[in-house]
Amino acid sequence: MDVLELILCIIAAVVLSSFLSRFIPKVSTPLVQIVLGAAITLLPVFPTVDLNPEVFMVLFIAPLLYLEAHEIDKSALLKTLKLSLSLAIGLAIATMAAVGFALHALWPQMTLAAALALGAALGPTDAVAVSSLGKEASLTMRQRGVLKGESLFNDASGIVGFQFAIAAAVTGEFAVGEAAGDFAVSFIGGALFGTFVGLVINWLFETVRSLGWETTTTRILMELFLPFLLYLGAEEVHVSGILSVVAAGLLVRFDRTGIGPNVARTNIVATSVWGVLSFTLNGAVFILLGMLLPGAMIASWSDPWVSNRLLVVAILLVTAVVIVLRFIWVSGMLRIARDVNTGKRRRMTPERWRSAAVMTFGGAKGTITLSLMFTIPYYLSGGKPFPMRDELIFIASGVIVMTLLLANFLLPLLAPNRNKDTGTELNEITIEVLRRTVEELTSRITPDNRRAVLMVIDSYTKRISRLKHRLGALDPQGYGELQIQALNWEKQFVRDRLADLKAHPIPDKAEQELNVEVCERMLDQIMNTLRHTTAGPESGRIGWQLGGRLRGLQHRTLNLVKRTVNKIRRTTPLVSEDQIFAHMRTLQVDAIEHVIGKLGEEMSHDRFNTEFCSALILDYRRAEASLKSRPNMEGSAAAAGQADEIKKQSYAIELGVVQDMFEAGDISRPQARELRRNIYVMQVDADSGI
Repeated sequence: MDVLELILCIIAAVVLSSFLSRFIPKVSTPLVQIVLGAAITLLPVFPTVDLNPEVFMVLFIAPLLYLEAHEIDKSALLKTLKLSLSLAIGLAIATMAAVGFALHALWPQMTLAAALALGAALGPTDAVAVSSLGKEASLTMRQRGVLKGESLFNDASGIVGFQFAIAAAVTGEFAVGEAAGDFAVSFIGGALFGTFVGLVINWLFETVRSLGWETTTTRILMELFLPFLLYLGAEEVHVSGILSVVAAGLLVRFDRTGIGPNVARTNIVATSVWGVLSFTLNGAVFILLGMLLPGAMIASWSDPWVSNRLLVVAILLVTAVVIVLRFIWVSGMLRIARDVNTGKRRRMTPERWRSAAVMTFGGAKGTITLSLMFTIPYYLSGGKPFPMRDELIFIASGVIVMTLLLANFLLPLLAPNRNKDTGTELNEITIEVLRRTVEELTSRITPDNRRAVLMVIDSYTKRISRLKHRLGALDPQGYGELQIQALNWEKQFVRDRLADLKAHPIPDKAEQELNVEVCERMLDQIMNTLRHTTAGPESGRIGWQLGGRLRGLQHRTLNLVKRTVNKIRRTTPLVSEDQIFAHMRTLQVDAIEHVIGKLGEEMSHDRFNTEFCSALILDYRRAEASLKSRPNMEGSAAAAGQADEIKKQSYAIELGVVQDMFEAGDISRPQARELRRNIYVMQVDADSGI
């Protein structure tokens, strides 16, 4: 029952922190969670926190590392791989040694092995904490890529180094040669194990999907259990479970390809589940940090054999060593790095020194460091208590808080957003939010709501187009290429209709000849339009609009019918001009519906931009409305009512997209607040029927 109460308290605190962080914009979410965790311990019903280190490693570190490796941008990682590996391996080892020897020199009672273990635990950086802290700062894509790549690889190097240091502290023995051999076996073996399992998992997932055995439930369960099984399996064969998790996370694809509502639903649910799990696990670790801080502080602070002043000095010393060493290392790497174009080393300008400072304070410590400190055993191999365990956790916690505070308040000063055009940036962000909303709406299209959803998508397309015009970022060539493709779809549709008429003629000869004549005329019009839109230097920027084309098509068709009416009447004496126009209009409407369906399918692919497809659907809908002369089209009222309900749902989707971008660090808190305010205004208008 105590365990259940503890879990409920942690989850409640994580939920509360997500609300409180909205009202404290200058304080990062991890800091809020630490304070909440400390406050929870004051509750009279709060149970005692006593975590098994191995269980903690499996439950928290394995899934977090796996998700971090799986979601990292592989192309950006390759571009900054050298610098990331230098920080992840070289700097991690240097930090381990510098912190270990400095702390041992300051506090001789602390064994060198234990001090080295603390240094190894302080090697990894926390990408989640950095993204949370950097929302008010303007980090470049390269800086973000380096920090994320470093946090991925130095987790593995720091954890393996920590495990060897703890083993030496527990047993009292440390053989350099044997340790180096075990280290190599653990590293290489873990990477090979994770690679092999990743390949097998890819094959398994693809096979299950191709055979039609996949369901949303089974896929999500397989994804969730994979990191735990990977870690436990690697440890069972005595290789690094952490390296196995990282290697598999980089390799596994989860086969998110395919079409159809089931595939889209599975992918959406998987993304949502992992997002909730990631936020919960990260929040739980910081809540636990806050919960354990009071106990560690009281135990160390009230110990007559421990100097409180020495504890504070130790925190300040270790923080200074970590920060100064990191700044020197990053500056050195920037100095010796060669320019991609010239191949020469660049001088350290003030801008590059500032970049080094941003990279330094951007490497805040967090989840992995705290998780490793929790795994320190309570007893040595001889049965004695691990010396100064509480003091080590206390120092590590103090360094975590110090680095979080420094990042929280210094990053916005070092990398402010004042140089950006806030209006332009907000428009770009709004376009991205609308684009993601359209993609989500597209995945929800069913045969029953297809028309209503497309009506809502049309409204979003208008908003995107207005913002694109405002930014001057329209791509007429890309849109024109899609228009030409749509014409080809029309042409193929009419050709198929004509071929079917010739292969399967209807008994009524007059009707048969009329249908053939209409198909041939429309095919001629489409071919003529294609010749004009793809010829000459103007092919790169098409000024043709679908509505005008159809009006011109009707006008030209009328003239052609008048000129050839006698010929048509000789072959089909019962045909009138009204019948010609009626059949032509019906064929045009059928072709438009066919093209709209093809454009809807293109939205789930990457060949054309989503907003281009939406814009062209809007043009085709307008053309369809002009062709249908009846003012009360069948089903329009029902579709409009259904569209109103879908519009309200789309606002909820927009709010969800904004929250996801905020939690991922893509937008700042003020930007998220402004976006939400605009959505709330539109919601009020929709509810009031304006």
